[in-house]
Amino acid sequence: MKQTNVSGFKARLSAYLAAARNGETVIVHDRKTAIARLVPMDEHVDDLKVTEPSRPTRNLAKIKPVRLRGRVDVVQMLRESRDQR
Repeated sequence: MKQTNVSGFKARLSAYLAAARNGETVIVHDRKTAIARLVPMDEHVDDLKVTEPSRPTRNLAKIKPVRLRGRVDVVQMLRESRDQR
């Protein structure tokens, strides 16, 4: 099993895809947190399930955006989310 960080994964994507093609697993980390696993494709396992929409997609236009009152500090929210990991 190979491990890399996000920037290394981006820089050597072709090499990691070749490794997966050869049966290896690649774990991608963002800082010290594992965020993704690249695994070889198994043609015999079909665990992908496609679910039909419960309503027509034209109804998506009717969804009204949520209006927030006051200011939201997105950076602070991200920091708190990362600190909880």
